[in-house]
This record gives sequence, C-alpha cells and structure tokens, in this order.
Amino acid sequence: MSQEAERVYTINLGKVWLSPNNQRAKRAINMIREFTEHHMKTGQVKIDQDLSKAVWNQGIRSPPRKIRVKMAKTDDGYVMVSPYEEEKKSEAPKPKKEEKTETKVEKVEATPETPKKEEKSKKEEKKTEEKKPKKAKVPSKKSVKKAAKKEAKKNSK
Repeated sequence: MSQEAERVYTINLGKVWLSPNNQRAKRAINMIREFTEHHMKTGQVKIDQDLSKAVWNQGIRSPPRKIRVKMAKTDDGYVMVSPYEEEKKSEAPKPKKEEKTETKVEKVEATPETPKKEEKSKKEEKKTEEKKPKKAKVPSKKSVKKAAKKEAKKNSK
C-alpha cells in the first residue's frame, strides 16, 4: 500500500474521564475516530488493532489521557490510525573517564575502618538479643469459655 499522506498527532483524551467509568475506553475510541475524521477530512477511518489494545490495555475504566498516533491516508480512500513509534536514535556509548573512578577508590581507602566494625558488632548484639525465645501465650478466661461452649454445642448435635 502506498501512502499519500502521513501525519503524527497527540490526541488529548482527557474528556473521556467525564463519561461514566464503564464506558470510557469506548468513548476514547470514538474520540480518536472523530479526531481523525476532522483532521484528515474523510469519513472512512480504520483503527489499528495495536492502537485499540493500547487504549484498552488498562481496562474499560481507565484509558490513557493522551495518546500519540500516526494517521496514514491510503490509495483505497480510507485513513489508517496506528500507534506512533518513534525512531530511536542509536547513541554511541560515552567513554568512561578513568580519572574519576580512581579518585573515588582513593577516597574509600582513606576512610577509617574501625568505626564501621564497631557499628556492625553493636547491630549483631541487638539481633542476638531479639532472637531470645518468646513466652508462650496463656489463653484468657473468655477464650476458654467460648471454646467450651462450642464443644458443648457440637456434642449436643
């Protein structure tokens, strides 16, 4: 299919949120269709399946507030609306500066180690204190009475 006209738009779907929550995704699709008819000046609009999935992705109640679309007018006389995918520019990886890493290493080596060890030993002592066995819970009088009543009811049936 050769394409006569191709345009990229960002459609604001904010007004979708004014409709009842169980009809929002439907209204979003209709708003995309109306937007396309208005801007591409044609009544024959086809919405791509990927775009529909993008609108319905979070369910009927919470469609996106904005969506970026590509509209392409074809020779057959209809407009195909699909999600816009940007061409990602491949950037060359930036060379790392070795000087900065060396200075960081030097700073780490210059710090004293003894305070850290003391802090660790204090933390370990606290952990061992917390691991002491806990006292067993003694059931209260009320819970014992309730259990007795339940057993009595079971036995009477």
